Amino acid sequence: MQVSVKAGRMVMGRLKKGDDLLGALQQICSQQDIKLAEIRGLGAVKHARIGYYDQDGREYTFVDLAQHMELLALIGNVSIKDGKPFVHAHVTFANSQGESFGGHLAEGTEVFACEFIITEYLSNTALERAPDDETGLFLWK
Repeated sequence: MQVSVKAGRMVMGRLKKGDDLLGALQQICSQQDIKLAEIRGLGAVKHARIGYYDQDGREYTFVDLAQHMELLALIGNVSIKDGKPFVHAHVTFANSQGESFGGHLAEGTEVFACEFIITEYLSNTALERAPDDETGLFLWK
């Protein structure tokens, strides 16, 4: 599947210390009515929660990382799920020893500092998420 898009707005900013990283990005997209976009970010967190999708078990398992870490990279997208903007993002963190951790960004990641860029795209075709029988995930239909 391919969708043709053209550039829309670019929203840049920083999140507040203590924000839930995923929740805050979701809120910005909802408030700005952003339905199709790319998200990038970096910064630091006080606590992280990341997910891993077990392909055989068809469910997410989550890891809580209760330590201060650098947010090396956040990359994701925005599309429509259940009629509303939905943020899907993956993250890479590093601790004070330089060890890295990564996975699916989950609610429960507490921001220390975060700068983000949301690049909106405009399209005549909406990218909507729906259950995919083959994978068990909500993917673009």
